[in-house]
Amino acid sequence: MLKKTVIVLAVPLLSLLIIAVSLCRSALGSSPTAARPQNSAATAPATGTLQKMIVENGTVTMALDLNWFSGAGFRAMSDRQVANAATLSELHFAVAANSFLPVLVFNDLLRGLQPGSMALIPQDSGAGKSGYLPAALNGSLNSLVVEKLPSTQGFDFAVRDSNTGFTFFNVEGHQYDYDPEAQSLAITNGRLLVSKEFANALGRPSDAGAVVGKISIGAAMQPIQIDQLVNGETRSMVMPPVQHAANPGTPTLVPGPDVIVGNVQDVDQMGSVGGPPPTQIGFAIGTDSCNNGDQPIDWFALPQTDHPVVPQNLYRMSGGTDNTERFEQIGQSWMKHTFLALEDSVCGTCNTSGCVTGSHLCPGCSDPYTSGLNGDQNSIGSRAWVNPFTGNFPSNANNHSGHSHNGVSHRILVNTPDLITGVSYFGEAAYISPHEFTWCQSHPGQCNMFNNFSYRKFSLSGGPTNFTFSPQAATVRMEAAIQAWVATGATINQSQPDPGNDGLFFVGCKVTDLGGGMWHYEYALFNMNLDRAIQSFSVPLGPGVNISNVEFHAPPQQPGFAHDGTLGDAGYSSTPWDVDTTDPTFITWSTETFATNQNANAIRWGTLYNFRFDADQAPNSTNATVGFFKTGSPGGIIVQAPGGVPTPTPSPTPTATPPVTPTPTPTPTATATATATATATATATVTPPPSPTVTPSPPPLTPTPTPTATATATATATPTATATATSTPRTTPTPRPIPPPRERPTPHPRP
Repeated sequence: MLKKTVIVLAVPLLSLLIIAVSLCRSALGSSPTAARPQNSAATAPATGTLQKMIVENGTVTMALDLNWFSGAGFRAMSDRQVANAATLSELHFAVAANSFLPVLVFNDLLRGLQPGSMALIPQDSGAGKSGYLPAALNGSLNSLVVEKLPSTQGFDFAVRDSNTGFTFFNVEGHQYDYDPEAQSLAITNGRLLVSKEFANALGRPSDAGAVVGKISIGAAMQPIQIDQLVNGETRSMVMPPVQHAANPGTPTLVPGPDVIVGNVQDVDQMGSVGGPPPTQIGFAIGTDSCNNGDQPIDWFALPQTDHPVVPQNLYRMSGGTDNTERFEQIGQSWMKHTFLALEDSVCGTCNTSGCVTGSHLCPGCSDPYTSGLNGDQNSIGSRAWVNPFTGNFPSNANNHSGHSHNGVSHRILVNTPDLITGVSYFGEAAYISPHEFTWCQSHPGQCNMFNNFSYRKFSLSGGPTNFTFSPQAATVRMEAAIQAWVATGATINQSQPDPGNDGLFFVGCKVTDLGGGMWHYEYALFNMNLDRAIQSFSVPLGPGVNISNVEFHAPPQQPGFAHDGTLGDAGYSSTPWDVDTTDPTFITWSTETFATNQNANAIRWGTLYNFRFDADQAPNSTNATVGFFKTGSPGGIIVQAPGGVPTPTPSPTPTATPPVTPTPTPTPTATATATATATATATATVTPPPSPTVTPSPPPLTPTPTPTATATATATATPTATATATSTPRTTPTPRPIPPPRERPTPHPRP
């Protein structure tokens, strides 16, 4: 099935074709077999079929002059020598499946390539040839990518290390041959030129630009977007399912509806502001959702409120000698409202038997959203409207009247200085579904609200104006991106302060020995789906501990917009947290309380904040204390802290708050002005005793921009060292009837 948008866009795609034509003229070379644009396309409105394609699979062969590398002659090769395969030794690679190297094809003619990359997988050891390669190249054989560069870079392609961004070769003189019947692309006779940085690393700077071999690429292509143009305007658009996506296979379906992110497709730059160069960049992430459950998932489009929403996040791992010291969130988007579920098969066998398609995502089926759709500003509503645990939001949660958009509005907002090459990035997305929570209430053993996040590792190239993210691994399904930090030696613990009534948060910790009797302490707090949010974080300090280099980091917040669900449409604050070191036994970070400022910079759902310092004593395990923003008393969670800190004390799993039967709540007004009273709010400075009393209270079941937090019951427990994620559902309330199928309203057009 294909997803169609039968709307004539106001902005024609003629400019896209003109760009593609000019790109093709500069990149396709002089081969008589290379596809060439027609001159008329640049001067007359186009009519026909425009396909955007990516690499489904492929092979790459690099033929290198090993004598040059071994020092048996530093003379660069001539064109005749490059053409003579007898003088070269070959290295063979496979191309990683679904590599995002966008290719434009119009009416079966190749029109050009857009920036992207192909990850290379070595297929042999070079038959002993790797021993003759320079150490730097030999050490990067398992992390090479072929990258299509922006037209301003001087070369079309480069061969780089995906982890460090180090460029080994630039490519020139290549020829293209596209076969529309086979949907295959051949790139042949490319000359490999030693890059300037590789020549410097070899101690031979004068050899920069030397030809040392050739490269050939063969790729099977598949379309990810097909536009039908009439006189330069889009009359229809379809997005075919991506074949053989991440980890294909037939899943074992769990009981109940269970929407997950089956594939993180890509991270694409969508716009920018400021500059030049720009000061902020707006990105979007392409996703494939999958129903991992044996029941259909409701997918009713707005103005109905029973469909998933899709927040997107971007993280960076950097710092220290190996660039794994810190795991930081550098960007977050609002939430895409889904519509019209397709029944594709990215995650395995799609079963539509007895399932109403379109208004439901059927068991085992998938639904694609390209980055263009997830970055469509008219379909992205504020996170402030949704309760992340219940998935509930009002019908006006995507109201864009009264405000305008720039290049970064509502998208993953990233400050340009946070985009640095040579480190690792992680794109993360989630599908938050109210249907999962409703089903959980009537089927207490089938609660699937804790596996909605998935992530994928990327590298970064380009800048300072245009940036390209290249995938470095398959999608890691049903885990939050913070889990990627574990492989580097970090510890991650999770807590659910009010099981059955609110969600989870995670605390990550990594301690690095700096030498000289100093240690670096790094903490990351990730709120996955905890509606009450986090207001303070306190870490014990042992006697005589001296700390320095105290820091705090948080991703930027979107500014205020009309109808954004925040109090007074002011947006959430980006004010850094205060730090209190007056108590020698604790260091405490905090933001304003809910009673003081309902738009304070709390750690709300889907965000990760960092806290760090250096200390002159070694780490020991203890309980840190987390204070909540809307409601609930502080709770403990195990971390590493310096010196002779108190030993962590285990505690029973927190007892769920007594059940509350949901009652209908009027739809909030477009501009929130209500005043709330918080009766259980953590103070800005927390000095916890060893065993505080925990008083959990339920979050509001129907989200409002300014919910009233009122403690309704008390349960005493010692601070939880590592609270389990096991949900203890409340007594079954009256189940909400499943809405009947309804006609889907026409979605907003893509920009």
